[in-house]
Amino acid sequence: MDVVAAPGRLRTGGWARRRSPLGRIGFYFALIVLLSPAAFVFLWWLSLSIKPDVDNMAYPPIFIPSHPTLANFVDVFRQSPFGLYTLNSFIVAGASTLLSLVIGVPAGYGIAKARASALSILVLTSRMTPGLSYLIPWFILFRFIGLNNTLWALIITHLVIGLPITIWVMIGFFEGLHPELEEAALVDGCGVWGAFRHVAMPLSRPGMVVAAILSFIFSWNNFIFAVVLAGRETRTLPVAVFNVLTFEQVAWGDLAAAALVVALPVLVLTIFVQRQIIVGMTAGSVKG
Repeated sequence: MDVVAAPGRLRTGGWARRRSPLGRIGFYFALIVLLSPAAFVFLWWLSLSIKPDVDNMAYPPIFIPSHPTLANFVDVFRQSPFGLYTLNSFIVAGASTLLSLVIGVPAGYGIAKARASALSILVLTSRMTPGLSYLIPWFILFRFIGLNNTLWALIITHLVIGLPITIWVMIGFFEGLHPELEEAALVDGCGVWGAFRHVAMPLSRPGMVVAAILSFIFSWNNFIFAVVLAGRETRTLPVAVFNVLTFEQVAWGDLAAAALVVALPVLVLTIFVQRQIIVGMTAGSVKG
């Protein structure tokens, strides 16, 4: 109950409401200054995607298109199987996220309750290790067992990204739970698994949401594993954007349209679940 109610109190009770009018103006001005570079890049990116190549190559640059067009998006889907690559991205990101939750949530619970700090440091180290260090061993292994150029190869390798994130996030949430709740469940006849399933997991649901979102985003945006391990039919969207580049010229309109197609699902997901992200990020700080 405290997990859900506390962020609401923070939101409605209002640090911002207690600020003076001048303080609020300064806060929003600083917010605009910080966000304006990202907003400008996104709007310029959108402008490139709906302008013909003549306007994209014009000098001085034309920001507002005189004749907006969707031809760049049509060209992207016509020149390469973007629909197939989109499906591949959803399959790989969704499957790797689901597997990371299935494995990472119990692992985080076990590490938190055992207070195995060495294991938590090992998890953090595995997350900080560059993906390139895994690439050659993965390539040799998958070629040996016949999984090269398959979606399973990408799903397994993306667990290298998603699983440490899930475990690390869940360790923090499970360590913040009051042990009396689980002890009461054990007294009532629940085993360790029952206490985990009926007490720990429901209370840590915001953390699971945050872990799932982070794992999905990192998997969706991953490029290096797919460009080496994927085949022509198993490529994901980041590789498809890379393939838009040619040696003859850079089609800025097609490139911007392809990049927008890749970013749009993650952007929409973030907008719809931003409340859950805020609740998950603040829940661990208000439990005590």
